[in-house]
Amino acid sequence: MTETAHEGRDHYDVTGEGPVLLVLPGGAGHPMGLGPLVERLATRFTVVTYDPLGLAHGRLGLPVPEQRVADWSEGAHRVLAAVLPEGGSAHVFGLSSGGIAVLDLLARHPERLAHVVAHEPPCVTVLPDGAERRAELLGQLDGPKRSPAEGGSATAMGVFLARVLHPFTAYTPLAVEDPTRLTLAAGADSQGQLLHRTTEFLSGRLGGAFAEFPGGHLGALDHPVEFADLLTETLRSSARTSS
Repeated sequence: MTETAHEGRDHYDVTGEGPVLLVLPGGAGHPMGLGPLVERLATRFTVVTYDPLGLAHGRLGLPVPEQRVADWSEGAHRVLAAVLPEGGSAHVFGLSSGGIAVLDLLARHPERLAHVVAHEPPCVTVLPDGAERRAELLGQLDGPKRSPAEGGSATAMGVFLARVLHPFTAYTPLAVEDPTRLTLAAGADSQGQLLHRTTEFLSGRLGGAFAEFPGGHLGALDHPVEFADLLTETLRSSARTSS
């Protein structure tokens, strides 16, 4: 059974039973395509899927301002406060732009987090040649595909291109207090690509573990069962290590 909740301006869905696992989707935060992954995870966790802009909760097509990473992470923190019992902690998983947000969440609010997995966060400016690589990335994704800035866009991809892509790819992750609670994950099929390189570099910079997951950047959509099973094992292993 899935429950939809609204905590003030925060939108999220809750399904499954077990330890809390907060999921932050990529793109503009719309959870489209994540149904099979969430369904598999919900057999082991209480999955809380955060929709930071409310795009899957009736706000698609409304004006969207330029986004800030800290706003997404603070919203995620409020959602955790709403769903966790007093003194409880949660696992957190973020994809792409959601991966950037969970890195910020871990740096700002580590006290409620058991373990964080960030999958291919595109904060490419951390690389030694980051400015050039970011320009290349923006060039690939912008251009005629980018939505007009005024009013955002009526599609989730349009919102991502117009309001999320530029500020999020410019983000530099903050240092984390306890790197043992962090895993940086990249797709096995992404080897040799920019975001695999970025993720591996970040694991060294922040001190977190590095792991390869099935598929490429969209592995969670393309291989939901295998992806969910490896994510589950990663989180369970971290729990055994910390206990």
